[in-house]
Amino acid sequence: MDKRYQVFVSSTYADLKEERQHVIQALMEMDCIPAGMELFPAADEEQWEFIKKVIDDCDYYLLVIGGRYGSTTDDGISYTEKEFDYAVEQDLKVVALIHGAPDDIPFGKSEKDPELREKLLAFKDKVMTGRLVKFWKAASRVFNILCQPSFHKSMWPSSRPSKWMVS
Repeated sequence: MDKRYQVFVSSTYADLKEERQHVIQALMEMDCIPAGMELFPAADEEQWEFIKKVIDDCDYYLLVIGGRYGSTTDDGISYTEKEFDYAVEQDLKVVALIHGAPDDIPFGKSEKDPELREKLLAFKDKVMTGRLVKFWKAASRVFNILCQPSFHKSMWPSSRPSKWMVS
């Protein structure tokens, strides 16, 4: 029986559509089951309960961070950060792909609000502590990073049990 890992893909959406497509393509080529916001808009508390259930069904949490903090909840935290915090609480293995040249991100894909920029920087600092992080500069590089054999082995160790078994 083969293992198929389900991976929750988390990011802001509008600014990282192309990067998300590359992530999903790479995961599918690695015979993984991608799950993410394409299934639902992160809009309210009812949706949040659904998102938590999807994360609970996943084996891994893959976070892509670009130049935006994202839409925020009533308590001022972005849905992306809320998903991250929940995945960490659930003890999922977290892998992060972070834009390596934030000053090169086009203005239209960058956080304009100074307060949200500060929250984005603090979130990135939190994410980079104690987990596998890779940096990318071009959307197409996201696919290449995920498909590198060394990255693939560190992300999907054969000893980690999967919630999804395929016969």
